[in-house]
Amino acid sequence: MPSITLSNLSWSTPDGRPLFSNLDLSFGAERAGLVGRNGVGKTTLLRLITGELAPQSGSVAVSGRLGVLRQAVQVEAEQTVADLFGVRTALDIVARAVVGEASADEVAAADWTLETRLADALDRMGFAAEPDTPLTSLSGGQRTRVGLAALIFGEPDFLILDEPTNNLDRDGREAVIALLQSWRGGALVVSHDRALLERMDAIVEMTTLGARRYGGNWSAFQARKAVELAAAEHDLADAEKRVADVARGAQLSAERQARSDKVGAKKAARGDMPRIAAGGLKRAAENTKGDKVRLGEKRREEAMEDASAARERIEILQPFSAKLASPHLPSSRVVLRLDGVTAGYEADMPVITNLSFAITGPERVAVEGPNGSGKTTLLSLVTGRIAPWAGTVAVPVDLAVFDQSVSLLDRSLSIAENFRRLNPGANENACRAALARFMFRADAALQQVSTLSGGQLLRAGLACVLGGAEPPPLLVLDEPTNHLDIDSIAAVEAGLAAYDGALLVVSHDAVFLERIGITRRLLLPSGEDVL
Repeated sequence: MPSITLSNLSWSTPDGRPLFSNLDLSFGAERAGLVGRNGVGKTTLLRLITGELAPQSGSVAVSGRLGVLRQAVQVEAEQTVADLFGVRTALDIVARAVVGEASADEVAAADWTLETRLADALDRMGFAAEPDTPLTSLSGGQRTRVGLAALIFGEPDFLILDEPTNNLDRDGREAVIALLQSWRGGALVVSHDRALLERMDAIVEMTTLGARRYGGNWSAFQARKAVELAAAEHDLADAEKRVADVARGAQLSAERQARSDKVGAKKAARGDMPRIAAGGLKRAAENTKGDKVRLGEKRREEAMEDASAARERIEILQPFSAKLASPHLPSSRVVLRLDGVTAGYEADMPVITNLSFAITGPERVAVEGPNGSGKTTLLSLVTGRIAPWAGTVAVPVDLAVFDQSVSLLDRSLSIAENFRRLNPGANENACRAALARFMFRADAALQQVSTLSGGQLLRAGLACVLGGAEPPPLLVLDEPTNHLDIDSIAAVEAGLAAYDGALLVVSHDAVFLERIGITRRLLLPSGEDVL
């Protein structure tokens, strides 16, 4: 049976920052999803499992052959589909044997089923390609499909997949889901794709507190996390009550001691008690007072430590929410109109032909279609990056564009400086309040944008654009959830759910589109198919 066993595993970054310590995990013939915030060590853990990295302490034991898919399929200029499958030489032998140019030994060794098995593997991933197709001619999504096909062609015992649905269109995502649904070996999948995680047998969450396994799929994991959040909130309330009780008890004890000291001082002043007895009572009182102070301080420290631990758990478990100002967009206001638009990049090869559609009021429109159908071209037209060859594009309102790199932010400035740049009328208090609503509190608002993770970057962009007094009436988003962890996606969803302007969104993430309340879909490449 295939298995992966991690025992007492630890790893720290080159600068000494620990990613995880004393990790104990095991995976068998199951589909396990590995989740956690970006930077917590998921990809590092995969590299330790595959042997790319050596453990700093602890051990990794693997039983069976691994098939590994990276986040990006790296290719050389001359590589073909056959090279990725590792069968170029074997295919050449078959080709020479067919035309009678192979030696007797080559004919005897020829694999006559090879071409059929290769085509079957590609077909299983919903993609057709000739073995000599250059990999450089394929899109990122197509390379991912071919990479997955090459994995299953090799018949591994255990699949290691790092974000397998990134850059895939809906059909590609469904092909990956179908593959894992029918997989009978082991599979360890790092993913933020909740539709894919719904097909898992277990979810392993990595946090700054370590790693924990949850039986069941994503929905079962979410239900368990809700219970844990409620328990953490109860623990926090209990710890804060104990802190208050200790402080109140210390105050009462101090008041009683003060009264007792006052009585003792009066007796000593009257001189009706022997000096030795008075001194003994004073020392006893001081010792008692010291014991009470030390006990009270110990109880206070314990309660504060419990409160701090509960807050840390809540910080990890707590979903993000936001309240935003309204752009006050009337339901009848046209925010975008395309009339008879044709556009492309090479003469006589239009990507979009005779497209007409409009967005009126706070509609939320998803642009859909297979890879290469013109979704990015459409957004380039709307945002003015390219001009139409024919027809007109009108955007009579302010808009903000969120691409995958959140280029509307100046990387050399802090989050707070970007907010003031994009909202020149906001004072310091308004800036701080707006950023705090997006979880950039105190010094976190002073972070330089160039140091942010992908999820922090998009959240900072939303804070700077939507957190102001007058958000723009139209937001344009181009695959905003690619390369984000699930917590970051949830934060983006919460921010967009609180926004009541219009949205034009390109995304292959069906769950994300559902969560942000898409009301209409524009299907490409046929611009007439508007639902």
